[in-house]
Amino acid sequence: MNDEWLTAFVLHRRPYRETSYIVDFFSLEEGRVSAVAKGVKNSKSDKKSLLQPFQALRLQLAGKSDLKNLRHVESTAASLIFPGKALFCAMYVNELVNRIMPSGLASDGLFHAYTTALSALSTSSDFELTLREFEFSLLEEMGLLPDFTFDLQNDKPIVESTTYYLHPELGFYAAPDGRPARAFPGATLLNLANGEFDDMGKKVAKVLCRDLLKPLIGDKPLKSRELFSVRKR
Repeated sequence: MNDEWLTAFVLHRRPYRETSYIVDFFSLEEGRVSAVAKGVKNSKSDKKSLLQPFQALRLQLAGKSDLKNLRHVESTAASLIFPGKALFCAMYVNELVNRIMPSGLASDGLFHAYTTALSALSTSSDFELTLREFEFSLLEEMGLLPDFTFDLQNDKPIVESTTYYLHPELGFYAAPDGRPARAFPGATLLNLANGEFDDMGKKVAKVLCRDLLKPLIGDKPLKSRELFSVRKR
């Protein structure tokens, strides 16, 4: 038995056998953890109602294997509400964490970025900014966020007037003259390094994040993107 209480959110749940769920949590203390919630699938218990995404929780787990057992769970705040497009953005954030974060890797910084993103999505309309900031935090945690201030090929700082290519594993390097396709303005990269997301910065950051996250996500499509595409039709 483990008496430690975890601060957590539900990332995803799925049926397990006839009466239970397997629930994926993102916790402050232990990172991403999975647990069996026994006997709650067909019940009307408070435990079942709490095991929903975007609900702030404290919980206790038991067991020594990677798949724990859920002992206790209780809410610590009202469930967040996401209107319209914000819901798909929040689902995307959950899916990124669940697909990318290794099991058991705790990160105070990423957990804070996660809770900040959910809060912003529930209250703000600037979804692009919220998603890019969270993706940057996730990439930084995984050691894959490039240095936006350094030209690795020429071993010198990024220049505002120059355009750059991205090598996903190494970083940025100067592109040939003429602003070729898929090259990024040096001025925009420097703005992103300072946390400044103007309209061009958001567009560049979106392309960069797609490229950098792709190896982590793999070939399996993200369900949140598919659901949002269906909604737009």
